[in-house]
Amino acid sequence: MNRDRYSAHRNLRGVNFVCHAPQAESVSLVGDFNQWNPTAHPMERMADGGWFLVAELRHGHHRYAFLVDGHLTTDPRAMGATRDDQGRRVSLVAVS
Repeated sequence: MNRDRYSAHRNLRGVNFVCHAPQAESVSLVGDFNQWNPTAHPMERMADGGWFLVAELRHGHHRYAFLVDGHLTTDPRAMGATRDDQGRRVSLVAVS
């Protein structure tokens, strides 16, 4: 029997995140999946001025936002919106 079939790694999905912030010096992805840690998921600047990251997330709903030069920013392309534990408006993504 192949026990890897049900391992935690097989429950992860690569999710593409794109933030349009051409004037930004730095952008990172923060969310409940990384304890809102600003250094856990730095995004990479693309040639067109956008910022990109593929994050491996578990099945379920995740709250997140972009941290653009230190300012929490929602994702206009998000599947939904909600509030974080401090009541701030953040984005929502569903992973299946």
